[in-house]
Amino acid sequence: MAKKILFLVGDYVEDYEVMVPFQTLAAVGYTVEAVCPGKTAGEVIRTAVHDFEGDQTYSEKRGHNFTLNKSFNEVNEAEYDALVIPGGRAPEYIRLTPRVLEITRHFFEKNKPVAAICHGAQVLAAAGVLKGRKVTAYPAVGPDVANAGAEYVSIPVDKAITDGVLVTAPAWPAHPDWLAQFMRVLGAKITL
Repeated sequence: MAKKILFLVGDYVEDYEVMVPFQTLAAVGYTVEAVCPGKTAGEVIRTAVHDFEGDQTYSEKRGHNFTLNKSFNEVNEAEYDALVIPGGRAPEYIRLTPRVLEITRHFFEKNKPVAAICHGAQVLAAAGVLKGRKVTAYPAVGPDVANAGAEYVSIPVDKAITDGVLVTAPAWPAHPDWLAQFMRVLGAKITL
């Protein structure tokens, strides 16, 4: 039976950070379900495209509609083998939902794989699960990570780090490294 992976998302999640891992993990055989607080299966969330164009921070443009395939109020976190928290603006407000934090804590309490990218670390910080860990994120989230008791690690935007079963990355240019590390933590064996 395929491992089941839960995505916690919301409106204006970063487009690439939800679309690419969702499709990649599904393509290699995982069962992937995406939920958003207050929404049900079949509803859509809007995404945002964040780009690095030489400004002091990323630029933001409207992305695609992303269709949820699971209702938030039906989530039983015990049924999932891993958790993914994409970045964008969604983490700053979904972390205000107590159930999101409860779901997140479950994966850490049970030592299940978790992948967070960019602003996704804001959910981890709010859930209180980062103490003593090495974590990377979008640089503007570094203070949140450090204030949550983790060691914030500044790495190139196209790299990721693994600390136990937690895999983090600064932004979508890290997808090849982030997803490869996450799949290793999941126990995947990819041969060419």
